[in-house]
Amino acid sequence: MDINELIAIVKKKIKSQIVTEEINIEDKSFLHKNHPGNQKDKFHLKISIKSNELSNMSRIESNKKIYKILEEELKSKIHSLQLLIIK
Repeated sequence: MDINELIAIVKKKIKSQIVTEEINIEDKSFLHKNHPGNQKDKFHLKISIKSNELSNMSRIESNKKIYKILEEELKSKIHSLQLLIIK
């Protein structure tokens, strides 16, 4: 799986379970390039989401919801996830 396929899957999964006004997903894998434990087939994603639904939750609740949605990808394809909830 390449990064574009992963981004498409992540975006589709989030949009199917959270009402979003805007979602932007960036590949930040270069940030982990020389880190110990870095694997070439795992990615670092930055997800920026504008969502009234998530904005009305605590930061912990909104992060838990996203992590639950992406549980499978976090186990197999995502090394690191950076979340930004935009109000």
